[in-house]
Amino acid sequence: QPHFVESGGGLVQPGESLRLSCAAEGFSLDHYAVAWFRQAPGKEREGVSLMTRSGLTTESADSVKARFTISRDNAKKTVYLEIESLKPAYTAVYFCAVAAGGPEYRPILKPLYFGYWGQGTQVPVAS
Repeated sequence: QPHFVESGGGLVQPGESLRLSCAAEGFSLDHYAVAWFRQAPGKEREGVSLMTRSGLTTESADSVKARFTISRDNAKKTVYLEIESLKPAYTAVYFCAVAAGGPEYRPILKPLYFGYWGQGTQVPVAS
C-alpha cells in the first residue's frame, strides 16, 4: 500500500507564499500521474493541480491557475505544490494523490480517479 508523508502546511498570512511537499515512502512515483486536491471546511474535495507521469503536461483548476504550480522530483519521490499570494479563500486541508497509468495519462481531476492519497496537511490562511 503506497504511503505518503505530507508537509509544509501551517498558518499563513494573506499574500504569503507556501510550498507543500508530498513524499512517497516505500514505492516509486515513476509510474504515476500526481495531483493535489483541497477540501475547505464544509465543502467537497476539489482537484487543484495535476501533472502527468512524464511531467510534460500539467493541468490546474481555473480558479487557481495563476497561483498554483505543481512539480515533481522522481529521484526524491516527492511532489510539490507552490502557492503564491495566499488568500483566506484558500484555507483548506490539502491532499496529494496519485493515479497509475501511462506516461501521458491525464486522469480527470476528481477524487474518483485517484487510487492513493496522502493524509492531508492543513493550510489555514488568516483573515
